[in-house]
Amino acid sequence: MPLGETIVALASPPGESAIALIRVSGPLCEHLAQQVFALTSSPRERYATLGYYRGLSGEQIDQVVYLLYPQETSFTGEPMLEIFPHGNPLIVQLLMEDLVARGCRFAEPGEFTRTAFVAGKIDLAQAEAVADLIHARSSKALRNAKKQLSGALGKAVNEFSESLLEAIAWTEAYIDFPEEDLPEEDVQRLLKRIEDLASTLETLAQTSRYRRLLNEGVQSIIVGAPNAGKSSFLNALLGEERALVSDIPGTTRDFISERIMAGPYCINIVDTAGLHDESSGLERLGIEKTLEKMKSADFFLVVIDSANALPDLPEEAWHLFKPTNTLVVENKTDLEGSAICSTFLPDCPHVRISVKTGEGLNAFRETLAKTLESDCIIPDSDTLVVNTRHATALREAKAALESAAQHLRQGLSQELMACELREALEALGAIVGKVDNEAILDKLFGEFCIGK
Repeated sequence: MPLGETIVALASPPGESAIALIRVSGPLCEHLAQQVFALTSSPRERYATLGYYRGLSGEQIDQVVYLLYPQETSFTGEPMLEIFPHGNPLIVQLLMEDLVARGCRFAEPGEFTRTAFVAGKIDLAQAEAVADLIHARSSKALRNAKKQLSGALGKAVNEFSESLLEAIAWTEAYIDFPEEDLPEEDVQRLLKRIEDLASTLETLAQTSRYRRLLNEGVQSIIVGAPNAGKSSFLNALLGEERALVSDIPGTTRDFISERIMAGPYCINIVDTAGLHDESSGLERLGIEKTLEKMKSADFFLVVIDSANALPDLPEEAWHLFKPTNTLVVENKTDLEGSAICSTFLPDCPHVRISVKTGEGLNAFRETLAKTLESDCIIPDSDTLVVNTRHATALREAKAALESAAQHLRQGLSQELMACELREALEALGAIVGKVDNEAILDKLFGEFCIGK
């Protein structure tokens, strides 16, 4: 945002609602508050006030609640004005047009958060967490976004950087001041610090694989033989007749995708065509599409008819089923011939249900949630999950550290090693959006009595 501009945006979802929120940020905020609410002095800061919004012509557009934030305490680091009108889209439009006529401009996407980052109110990782918080689709994703927004990743990066700064300070002290009365250089201690930090960075980078599962949900596919009750199972989970159900085998030809919750997890669940070896024509095409879809799935719900013979699934499917990514759903337990099917995928967890009576559906949800958590398809709540950009920067830092460690082991130039350590520091700085090279000097002169 160019210096001196004041931006305005609707911060609540568009459409009708009881209350809407219009946010204004920039130097005009205090003046605007006095103008539109006909005040003789500046409004009380950070205090919700009821008043009438008056347009440029003087007419009362709406009765609203408004708050003025000084730049020291606002989200953006600039004066901010928040206006809460009634959630009528016409009223919102009139207020926004009036604010633009008074000198504001419409904000670009993400501009409020970008302004906060530029002002130093949040780091880059926290700025990214704002979007994650908005788009979270499960309580797990919400917790991770909140953790990021609170600055957890920035704190971790700062700790890594502090360790690097100390290593750089020691290295450069011996390079630049070899004649000074410095403690004996402990090469093994420095090497261990570098290696330990590289390992820690890789461990954190690996959490990026969980990000899609948290934000988009676990991609789960319902598979099984024809007439095992897959579509009925999906309908029972959703509580509505979403999938077409028939006694005729091969009814399901196209994918039907819906979202369900299992404990704190969001599950994108897909109903597919029945799998069996003997098929032809259009049914075979449906099976081939299912097998192709299975290759990109995170989790499998294998539905079997517990009152019939165990299914003979295509060979391509068997190698995809593992104890960590498969839950066997033994359906039709209400039928007289139903039997426990423990020999079918015996290493995978099983749950017995009756889609017809609803028995076992709650147990299924609980088992699904426990399986996802115990088998680490999604990490526990204490794990900090980074995004792809963070992981790339972490691995760049790790590569630089490994190179520095190699120089140290081989007794090569300390200048080269110091250069690699600085590269690692810059890569870490990219995560939060800043690199403080002056901190190296502060560390250097703070820990050593150079020139005493």
